[in-house]
Amino acid sequence: MVKRKKWLDRERPDMENVTDDDEVTDHRIGYSSGSHSRDRSLSHVISNPSVEDMDVREERLMNLSDNESVSSRRSIKRRNSFTDAKVANKRLRDSRRFIFFLGAFLGVAMAAYFGSYHVHSNNIELFDNMVNFENVKDYLDDWKDILPRGFTSFISDIQTGYAANQLQDLGENFAVGRQLIKDMELHAKHPVVMVPGVISTGIESWGVQGDEECDSSPHFRKRLWGSFYMLKTMVMDKVCWLKHVSLDPITGLDPEHFKLRAAQGFESSDFFITGYWIWNKVLQNLGAIGYEPDTMVTAAYDWRLAYLDLEKRDQYFSKLKQQVELFHKLTGEKTILVGHSMGSQIVFYFLQWVEAEGPSYGNAGPGWVDKYIESFVNVAGTLLGAPKAVPALISGEMKDTIQLNALAMYGLEKFFSRKERVEMLQTWGGIPSMLPKGGDLIWGNLSYSSEDELHNNTDTYGNFIRFEKILSNVYEKNLTMASAIDLIETVSPSWLVKRMREQYSYGYASTEEEMNENSKDHSHWTNPMDVALPNAPNMKIYCIYGTDNPTERAYVYKENHANDTASLNLTIDYDSDTPVFLTNGDGTVPIMSHAMCHKWAQGKSAYNPAGIDVTIVEIKHEPDRFDIRGGSKTADHVDILGSAELNEYILKIAGGYGSTINNKLHSNLTNWVANIDFPM
Repeated sequence: MVKRKKWLDRERPDMENVTDDDEVTDHRIGYSSGSHSRDRSLSHVISNPSVEDMDVREERLMNLSDNESVSSRRSIKRRNSFTDAKVANKRLRDSRRFIFFLGAFLGVAMAAYFGSYHVHSNNIELFDNMVNFENVKDYLDDWKDILPRGFTSFISDIQTGYAANQLQDLGENFAVGRQLIKDMELHAKHPVVMVPGVISTGIESWGVQGDEECDSSPHFRKRLWGSFYMLKTMVMDKVCWLKHVSLDPITGLDPEHFKLRAAQGFESSDFFITGYWIWNKVLQNLGAIGYEPDTMVTAAYDWRLAYLDLEKRDQYFSKLKQQVELFHKLTGEKTILVGHSMGSQIVFYFLQWVEAEGPSYGNAGPGWVDKYIESFVNVAGTLLGAPKAVPALISGEMKDTIQLNALAMYGLEKFFSRKERVEMLQTWGGIPSMLPKGGDLIWGNLSYSSEDELHNNTDTYGNFIRFEKILSNVYEKNLTMASAIDLIETVSPSWLVKRMREQYSYGYASTEEEMNENSKDHSHWTNPMDVALPNAPNMKIYCIYGTDNPTERAYVYKENHANDTASLNLTIDYDSDTPVFLTNGDGTVPIMSHAMCHKWAQGKSAYNPAGIDVTIVEIKHEPDRFDIRGGSKTADHVDILGSAELNEYILKIAGGYGSTINNKLHSNLTNWVANIDFPM
């Protein structure tokens, strides 16, 4: 028995060296991992039984059960009791679930306490003393030109307090419409026609032929402008894309074998590409107060065409006239015309065209506008043009391309060069319609411009294009706006010059008689300095535009030695300290382009013979710094269509509450217009 006990002790594992995990395992199966050799000995005895072996086996099993099993279980129990207590203590202190519920409980308790009325009332004075924004404002007044506009606006909102409707995010879908229903019980009244701006209407391919290099049939009914398909085609097959979107340079219409047409319906301009809305916010809010396809339409058009060519090829203005008359027949109400950007020029042109007499004209006679049109809403319109159209036609450039870094410019130039861009833009007869109008009278001369007070340069905005270095005697060193228009004609092909002179004018009428004569000729109908408003005393005009967003106004150019066909003689001088001069505007159109709204608002005159009531609203650009599109307080040229303030105005006008809208001015444009020496 002694030998057997010693043998068992030798074979038994050292229990003191067994880990907790090993002990748990032993407790479960009866043996630790160290007992494998003992198991093998027992198995040998069992597999070769004899009388003596059976006695030995029985004795060994008895010793195991009596000695080892009891002592092992006791040891394991003691250790497990200690471990369980240790784990329980650890769980109590470190359990994530416990910490979570403890924090949640404390948070709810604190919120309930501080949210109660008596605590809130008792601590208002305490918190006001802790955070005194009145003192902060004193510092902000000194730093307001340096700090971001959004930050100063945030502090101002806290100081003045939030109105009830400001607490709601009016940038959300349908929010403005629903709020006006709640506040004013506003509902649909006047039919609405929306006229989009330049490049914002989708254009589809309707050709099935093509030529040897480019087949049109794969692009049938695909949007080659205003979609991701456009981007794909530009990248994968640029030559074919250019053949489709360019117009015939001689006729200004479709090139042979290729045919593009404007997309129709609300889908034509609700989004430019997926996710990038244009008119969608306006459509949503109009829908919220009861508008539907029977009471509102989008008058999409092919913005590439010269205006009269829209009528000759697509009968665009005839269709618009019939739509307005149909609305009047169905609803008994006059129509609201809402034009954005170039769309405002289209509306102004239509008001001249519809009553004019002649081939391809409206021939509706005097009084049609007064009978059928309730209001003309001019949203960020280019009535007096946009300076950025000038460099676009000279060198295919603008501020957006200039601000690219050198590598991006190199890539853009290799993929889509300035020469290619200019040649494409020159075929689009609609682009020259946005060249600035009014000449030096509106835009200043080489020594003075009304806008000069906005910057500290000794030079004037009237010096529209300047050359810091002249390589030849072909160009003058400094050009005014009128001279810049002449420069375009100098560097452009003859067919473009012919189209510009046949379709548009850029000066101004000197007498009332001249203005009356101009009303008979379509080449003057895009220029409010050349023709008067229609004789429609019951019509109303609303001019709504953005301010306080830096906008390109003048340029520094340089003359190049053209060493290859891909180069242009004239390009913006990127090496200049200030290649582009900026002024007050909406990022695309300077506020000076809205000068005629202020002139019309002065009352009855040669420019406004019927004394049409004009309301002017300036919206300050205050973008949300966390919203890529600017949020509900933006006044950017395109993003203004998502502005809560603009949507409120459009809905009030459409709902018959336009009279509640008052003038809202904070720029100096009214004073500038008063100082302009208009001939009439």
